[in-house]
Amino acid sequence: MPLDTEPAIAFHPARARKELYTAKNKFRFGKVELPAFKSVDELAFATVPQLAELIRTRKITSTDLTKMYLARLKRFGPKLLCVVTLTEELALKQSAAADAEIKRGKYRGPLHGIPWGAKDLFATKGIKTTWGAEPYRDQVIDYDSTVVERLDAAGAVLVAKLPMGALAQGPRWFGGVTGNPWVPDDAQQGSSGSSAGPASATAAGLVGFSIGTETLGSIISPSSTCGCAGLRPTYGRVSRYGAMGLSWTMDKIGPICRGVEDCAAALSAIYGPDGKDITVGDAPFNWNPDVNISGLRIGYLKAEFEGTGFTPNNEQQRQQQEQRRVAYKAAIEALEKAGAKLTPIELPRFSAGSLRFILTAEAAAAFDDITRDGRVNQLSGQNQGDWPNSFRTSRFIPAVEYIRAQRARTLLMHEMEKLMSQWDVFVSPAPGSASLLVTNLTGHPAICVPCGFVNDRPLAIMFTGGVYDEVAPLRVALAFERATKWHTMHPKMDFA
Repeated sequence: MPLDTEPAIAFHPARARKELYTAKNKFRFGKVELPAFKSVDELAFATVPQLAELIRTRKITSTDLTKMYLARLKRFGPKLLCVVTLTEELALKQSAAADAEIKRGKYRGPLHGIPWGAKDLFATKGIKTTWGAEPYRDQVIDYDSTVVERLDAAGAVLVAKLPMGALAQGPRWFGGVTGNPWVPDDAQQGSSGSSAGPASATAAGLVGFSIGTETLGSIISPSSTCGCAGLRPTYGRVSRYGAMGLSWTMDKIGPICRGVEDCAAALSAIYGPDGKDITVGDAPFNWNPDVNISGLRIGYLKAEFEGTGFTPNNEQQRQQQEQRRVAYKAAIEALEKAGAKLTPIELPRFSAGSLRFILTAEAAAAFDDITRDGRVNQLSGQNQGDWPNSFRTSRFIPAVEYIRAQRARTLLMHEMEKLMSQWDVFVSPAPGSASLLVTNLTGHPAICVPCGFVNDRPLAIMFTGGVYDEVAPLRVALAFERATKWHTMHPKMDFA
C-alpha cells in the first residue's frame, strides 16, 4: 500500500464563521525594532520581522545570514542531535538567488531570504526524508511537499532537515534523543514531542524559523518545553501533501518560531488549498497586528492555572507547583494589563480521553505494512508505549468501535462549537491543559508562547481560537508577548 494513500474518508472541522470570509489582505508586520549588531553572528536569535527588515533594506544579505546559521547548525547540532541533513548546497543557491532578486528590486515578502528548517517528514526532492525512523533513514522522495514548494515560492532558504521522533512519536529518532538547549544534558526528556528538532533548533538560534506538525501536541509540547512560539493552525488550514501521514483526520502543520509575528508570517505563506489535499479549507488568513484585544471575548481555564486537582508527592513537586502557580499568576496579570478582560470558563464535560485511540488506529493502518513485514522491529523505541507495540495491538480495534469514536468526536465538536460561540479566545497552561487533547480532536487552532521558568526550564501559556480563526489567538498572544520579556530570553549556547 503506497504510504501517501489516504482512506476514502475526510475529516472537516466546522466551517469558518462568515465574518472570516473576507478578501485576503496583504500581509504586514507591526512596528519592528531593529537590533543593534556588529556582526551577523549577533543576529542568531533575531525574529523574522527583524531579519526580514534587515534583508529588505539590504543591511544584511541572505547569503551571510545563511552561512551564519549553517555554521551554527554544524557547531551545535551534534550536541543537541537536532540536525538530520544539512541542505548546504541548496541553501547557498537559494540565498544567492534571493540576494540577486532583492538587489534588482524584486522583493517577495517577509520570508524572502530567511533561512528555515523543516521537520524531516516533509518531502524534499533529491534530499533524504527519513521520518526519524530506521526503516526510512535512506528514503529519498522524488517531489517536494506543498509546504516546501510554498516556502520556496516565498523566497525562504531551506538550511536543514530537522529530526523528529521516529514516525512522529516523542523526541527519540534513529540518531538519539533530540536535546533541549536550555538543559542540553537532560537526555531523558529531551525537547519533547515529535517536532523536537524544529523546536530545539529554533530555540538554539540555528534557524530563522521552522515548520513542524502536530497530531496530539507535537507543536505545542516541544515549543513549550524549548521556550518557542508554536502555532498549531486549524486542521485543514495547511496542505499535508508530501508530508508523512500519521493520523489522516488529526495531522496538522504549523510553524515553530521565536516570536508571534514570525508564526503569522509563516502561516501566511503556507496556508490554503493546493488541489491535492481535499481537506484544506479556503477561508483567508487576514493578519492585523494592530487590533485592540480589549474588545475580544477571552475566557481562561482558571482551575488549570491554579493547579487544582494535583497533589504533590514530595517537596520537589511542591516547590515546582508553587513556582508554576506564581509564574502563571504573573502571566494572567500581564495579560490583563495588556487589555484582556478575562472570564473563568470550563471545558465541556466530555470523555475526550476515550477517543485517543482514533490516532493509534489510524497510525497503525498507515504503517501496517512495516508491522506485517517486521521492519517495525528496527525502531529504537520498543517499550510498551512505543509505536511497534501500539501498531500491533491496534489491529485488534474493532471497526465498529473506530466508527463509533468518530461519531462521538462529532458530538465533541458540537460541544466545542457551543463554547467557542461565546468566546473569541480562551487561555490555558501549556502543554498540560486538558484542552490540548480536545482541540486536537476538534481541529481548533492554538498558539503557545513562553511565560516564565520553573526550575530553569521554560513555562508556556496557550491561546486557543475558533475554527479557521488563527488571527484572534495570535493577536492575544502578541499582546502578551509585547507586555512581557520572556521571548527575549535565550539559552546560553556555551556547551559546544
